[in-house]
Amino acid sequence: MHVLLKNALDACTGALGFYLFGYAFAFGHRPNELSNGFIGDWNFALSYTAQVSADDTGALFDGFPTQGWHMWFFQWSFCAAATTIVSGAVAERCNFAAYLAYAFFLSSFVYPVVVHWLWSESGWLSPFNTKQDGEALILGTGAIDFAGSGVVHMTGGMAALMGAWIIGPRIGRYDASGKVNEMKGHSSTLVVMGTFLLWFGFYGFNPGSNLAISSRSACVIVSRVAVATTLSAGTAGLTTLMLRYLKSGTWDCVLVCNGCLAGLVSITAGCAVLEPWAAIICGAVAALVFMLAEYFVLYRMKVDDPVSAIAMHLACGMWGVMYVGLMAKPQFVRDVYGTKGFGPDVLSTKKFGIFYGGHGQLLLCQFLEVLSICAWVGLMMGAFFYALALAKRLRVPVDQELAGLDVSKHNNEVYGGGSADGGSRGHANATGVAPFQAEGRGGIGGGDGDYGGNRELH
Repeated sequence: MHVLLKNALDACTGALGFYLFGYAFAFGHRPNELSNGFIGDWNFALSYTAQVSADDTGALFDGFPTQGWHMWFFQWSFCAAATTIVSGAVAERCNFAAYLAYAFFLSSFVYPVVVHWLWSESGWLSPFNTKQDGEALILGTGAIDFAGSGVVHMTGGMAALMGAWIIGPRIGRYDASGKVNEMKGHSSTLVVMGTFLLWFGFYGFNPGSNLAISSRSACVIVSRVAVATTLSAGTAGLTTLMLRYLKSGTWDCVLVCNGCLAGLVSITAGCAVLEPWAAIICGAVAALVFMLAEYFVLYRMKVDDPVSAIAMHLACGMWGVMYVGLMAKPQFVRDVYGTKGFGPDVLSTKKFGIFYGGHGQLLLCQFLEVLSICAWVGLMMGAFFYALALAKRLRVPVDQELAGLDVSKHNNEVYGGGSADGGSRGHANATGVAPFQAEGRGGIGGGDGDYGGNRELH
């Protein structure tokens, strides 16, 4: 229940934070002007949007397409997605007040600044910033991040890394010698269902980022994005399936689901400028990146991430951003971005993937995006989490964590509690510590859960 509540409040907190400050920091600018390259400075609490939408004369309405109600709503969904990535990485031990604080901070300031850099016409790394002779400000190209492998997923993944690292591992995740103890997930059924819901959502996430479908060229781009998204996800799922089978001789349903999502995260940056066969390669490598990053985070960095958010969103997001600089097809770059940022002739200036003969400006811009997002989000969220930790407001007390946050914070359990109706209860031994075994008595509540009281501490 505690985890479910946080996921619901990600949308709630993100809505208010993005309304009051975030959208203005991301896209706001005064009429007929551009804001600075670092951060937006206009339309707080959608004040300007309300003004231009109510203007019957049309004198101000020309500002509505970029600062209208519809744009806030679409961009809020991306903001909520970035915010909710973090909650899984700090699950089972994060203080609820700390959660609300970081969710608001991330949605109202940290994430919007990254959005401004890459997606605003004023952003310093944006391909839409054409202040310099009709070409982008940085290397005459800017970075291509069509639907947010960097903007959304790397931002959420980097914030998740800082949160999970500073808050520390769950009790029982590592033994005294530092060996990793297995802590199984709550429900494979919910994992599969959630995977298909997310996969379906990516068809709004990626094709929707074209922001238009009313012309023939827009229809071509949107449909191509959907195909690339599908191929990357499917390939990544199959790749994780085979890699696990080659290693252990067994099939792993949950790993396949994570593989599909890794493919979706990675293709998000370049889905509009990659050929279908290139999308297949993107997904295959994304699966390998995810598995290696998951191992490195848990076993080498000793960072406990219950939902593998760091490996999936940070590592696979990095791969997706960099892959654009390798495989962006010249004709597709021209079709999607036209003369915006890339100048009047993309083909002659060779501002596309180096495997198509590009000069390398685009690849360098993609690298700058990776570095800048890691530095900005790492610094801001790292300082924020560290301040909460110093104030002893980041992590719940040991006794509450051992009891499970459903019990200690909600006085209830996700399946209703009790034994007669299939609920599950955690029982500590005489020391009050491990082992903390779930006691399931019939029904779905008797599973080997990972959240609240439904887990076993070794």
